[in-house]
Amino acid sequence: MLKRELEYFFGALRFFTRLPVPAWVGHSSEALDRATRYFPAVGLLIGAIAALVFVLTSYLWPTTLAVLAAMASSLYLTGAFHEDGWSDMVDGFGGGWDKAQILAIMKDSRIGSFGAIALVMLLLARFCALIELDWLEIPLALLAGHTLSRFAATTLLRGLDYVRDEGKAKPLATRISWGELGFAGLTALLPLLLLPPLAALLGCLFAALATLWLARLFQRQIGGYTGDCLGATQQLSEVAFYCGLLCNFS
Repeated sequence: MLKRELEYFFGALRFFTRLPVPAWVGHSSEALDRATRYFPAVGLLIGAIAALVFVLTSYLWPTTLAVLAAMASSLYLTGAFHEDGWSDMVDGFGGGWDKAQILAIMKDSRIGSFGAIALVMLLLARFCALIELDWLEIPLALLAGHTLSRFAATTLLRGLDYVRDEGKAKPLATRISWGELGFAGLTALLPLLLLPPLAALLGCLFAALATLWLARLFQRQIGGYTGDCLGATQQLSEVAFYCGLLCNFS
């Protein structure tokens, strides 16, 4: 059982990152489908590496450059996989008039003006939000943000249907069970315990609102989700989480 669960985890790690996995790990659509519970765990690892990069580089450079280094490390580790989904989603929903056109635009590998502008704005918002946090909060925010946002994307696997006949996310299209979703949620909860309770609550609230808004948009426009929709949800909910941490009612 332990080897099987490790195979599921490493399968998720291989699908979503550039990190190496053991040679004995096989590849199958069924195993990847069962790996959905480990998406937040992959985020936990990515967030931990980004947090470590920030801490190390902050001893050499100002906070602004250290944050950029942490962001660059996560982009490299994931191959900008989720950022690509965000830009494709915005291109599709910004330029498409119906379901068929939206899906066709999202499948196009070229980036359009909507996607390019949205990507720049998203990265800028992430950078600006992170540098506004206290130094000690930044690594904790990275850890929690990467983990929680991947749980947010995982919730779509429970609530929506996959709308393509083929695609990179097709092996993930089987609806996740409540037990698997609960395990993913517990993983996402762990790094939140390191943050001040009110800040963590507001961050979760903002991430949830972003996820619900996107889920409603996806359901209304195309009747479900695609792989690009999952990536877009991860990206927007991560930035929304950081914005929630910054809420100040004084």
